Amino acid sequence: MTTLRTLGPSDLEVFPLVLGGNVFGWGADEATSFAVLDAYTAAGGNLIDTADSYSAWIEGNKGGESETIIGKWVTARGNRADVVIATKVSQHPDFPGLTAANIKAAADASLRRLNTDYIDLYYTHYDKPDVPVEEIIGALDELVRAGKVRHIAASNISAERLQESLDLSDREGLARYVALQPHYNLVSRDTYEGPLQDVAARAGLAALPYYSLAAGFLTGKYRPGTSPDGVDSVRAGGAAKLLESERGRRVLTALDEIATARGVAVPTVALAWLAAQPTVVAPIASARTVEQLPALLAVADLTLTPAETDHLTQASS
Repeated sequence: MTTLRTLGPSDLEVFPLVLGGNVFGWGADEATSFAVLDAYTAAGGNLIDTADSYSAWIEGNKGGESETIIGKWVTARGNRADVVIATKVSQHPDFPGLTAANIKAAADASLRRLNTDYIDLYYTHYDKPDVPVEEIIGALDELVRAGKVRHIAASNISAERLQESLDLSDREGLARYVALQPHYNLVSRDTYEGPLQDVAARAGLAALPYYSLAAGFLTGKYRPGTSPDGVDSVRAGGAAKLLESERGRRVLTALDEIATARGVAVPTVALAWLAAQPTVVAPIASARTVEQLPALLAVADLTLTPAETDHLTQASS
């Protein structure tokens, strides 16, 4: 049985792979989403990541579709106490920004869609530097004190604003961020490595990286001269640019070598490299089908050797 990991300074114990809910109600319909959620939890998974804005970018959607599906699934399965639900505020078309009033209204809307009376982990989705951290943390603290949120976290935030927020919480005795969700993977390291990672390490925050597989590039399905079926053009375009770069090709070669030697899938190795990085507790990855899950879940059982980790780090430098 896979050992759960403690999420930073919180009391949350989580599986080494976070299931991304961005595809629910978009790339996966309700029935498929239920099947993916069932398979993930059957394998021991317990942390489901979503946002109030998923998937407002699709024509005909309003935002909140993913939360609604997760809420229906939890209700149908009667397993709310067994799963850790993370959602985010700031990007929903009806609840944009991080003013205190908006944070509280958006949280209530998320609770209704999720059909629950508490959110385990509540993120500021994108920081809004025009809003003082005092207002943001103050509103989040009220949600924690009201029992609507168990723990708070941040995503897409600068090192300076993160440190300012942590200092405020410590100084005033307010709810404090326990986790950070950065954009981080083998071919996108600059955003996180450096000052942001340093702040997270000093504060004991758990990093839960998104775009862990670089929008599919690190699954190995994109190769020179191939065009995978069922891949949206936006992702394919990004993958094409990575394939054209020497760095992208180096990373794929290194992933192939280690995957072959260890008898595992390419995405498993890419996720295992992330899991081995300082501060990272669990990478986030989403699956549009049940068939995509095994290669993701396998990260829980794969620990790279220091030599393998270094090989990938050098290839991606």
